[in-house]
Amino acid sequence: MTEESERARRSECESEFESEPTTEIDVPESHPRYQSLLTRHRIEHGVEAGITSKQGLIAQGRGEAFDYLLGEETIPSADAAERAAAAQLLLADHPVLSVNGNVAALVPDELVELADAVDAALEVNLFNRTEARMEAIADHLRAHGAEDVKGLTADARIPGLEHERGKVDTDGIYEADVVLVPLEDGDRAEALGEMDKAEIVIDLNPASRSPRVASIPIVDNVIRAVPNITAHARELADADSRTLERIVDEFDADEALEAAEERIRSGEF
Repeated sequence: MTEESERARRSECESEFESEPTTEIDVPESHPRYQSLLTRHRIEHGVEAGITSKQGLIAQGRGEAFDYLLGEETIPSADAAERAAAAQLLLADHPVLSVNGNVAALVPDELVELADAVDAALEVNLFNRTEARMEAIADHLRAHGAEDVKGLTADARIPGLEHERGKVDTDGIYEADVVLVPLEDGDRAEALGEMDKAEIVIDLNPASRSPRVASIPIVDNVIRAVPNITAHARELADADSRTLERIVDEFDADEALEAAEERIRSGEF
């Protein structure tokens, strides 16, 4: 298959992705596993549209297992982290929200809303990077309201990362002072930390390297975390910098990770 025909196929899939209601699954909303099944549906359709990689299916299953152990809800420590994340993004001079295939498939509208609430840029950053996939994700975000999507230029590199995630835009992640990193991404999280960037990481596994190197680790499902950060950002929109700084300073990353691990180990909801 030529690159042109592959793009045409993915464009057709993307059109189907946009037109198909994400709630159109053969399970009633009253089903106790409805939200989980809906999420799986979005990831599966993301693969068909060329947005999500097949490896993303594995990552989704791993995250779903941890979410099940957390009770499939935003625990208090996660909500505190989401509030601190909102404050950190509002304080930033140049915040960037990093987007991979799973995130683009799961929360495109919510990402655009968060970017608008905190005046952040959106940048596509992929491990399994191809030109066609980068363009498909960028087009997908634009279809959901994004005006400027970064990542396609790739005129800079994160020091120490030899794989494709190291490719970033100079006026995006490379020059950002705060970066939101959704889902597991341990080596890039470490590398960004070494660049003295404040990192907000969303990861359902509190023992993963990503949240353990983050300035603000959020142990929550991305479908809940992103809109929660947006809600907190809107609540704090008129807060002065001293108030925002106090919220960030009072947040304890170690305590948040310990609380999430305790919830998983105890099974007490």
